[in-house]
Amino acid sequence: MKKATFIIATLLIFCSFKADTKVVIPSGEKLVYAGSYNMSGLMTQLAQVTMSTETQNTSKNTYLHLNCELATFSKWDKFFKIRDIYEAYVNPTTLKPSLYKRSVDEGGYTKKEKYVFKGNSVTSTSKKRNNPETIRTFNIGASTLDVVSLLYKVRTIDFSKMKSGQTKSFTIVFDEKEIPVTLKYMGTESVNAGNLGQKECYKLSIGAKTNKLKGTDKNLIWLTADAKKVPALMKFSIPVGTGQLALTSATGI
Repeated sequence: MKKATFIIATLLIFCSFKADTKVVIPSGEKLVYAGSYNMSGLMTQLAQVTMSTETQNTSKNTYLHLNCELATFSKWDKFFKIRDIYEAYVNPTTLKPSLYKRSVDEGGYTKKEKYVFKGNSVTSTSKKRNNPETIRTFNIGASTLDVVSLLYKVRTIDFSKMKSGQTKSFTIVFDEKEIPVTLKYMGTESVNAGNLGQKECYKLSIGAKTNKLKGTDKNLIWLTADAKKVPALMKFSIPVGTGQLALTSATGI
């Protein structure tokens, strides 16, 4: 598995759509997933992914803290240990990011990033392994998101009247550059949603101009077809294989 492809593919997974302004991502939500990777033709559970939200107050503003953590199970650590944290601080209503942080620890490779959003610019601070810290400022579009806030933003879209094949375009900033992302609605399917039981879900295809994803309609996400739009299942295809995230527990929704 190449460094960073597992978590990047996971997060990317996740034109006339109408935003549903009634949908608000709740504070105190916790979603737990079993992460599996195709090894020699068998889908093998390797890791746990936990996504959580909480309210963060400062002297001037209130933010929704979106946190995503990935950790391999201990029995796999000796083969390829992963301890990754991706987080964003966003406007609780619009989900527009103000701060994005990334901490990667994968098989001995480490990287830390911080993006501060201000208007149409981002100031990034980055440090890889023992290399010197770098700081730079670059411009972005007014609606550009980070990879974490995108996954939650998708849950605010109203799919109830959409037709199969309709698409919507987004832009995310990752590795200090903007990446176009396309979301395609593919109808509904019933899937297992962990402790929520069998649920009818909206099926979506995620495409991005990046070499981290592979194939057409191979990177998919299923959102429960209700007001919560909880991600129940995510499947990804990357240059070195395929895998999935299956919801095991949803609380605080």
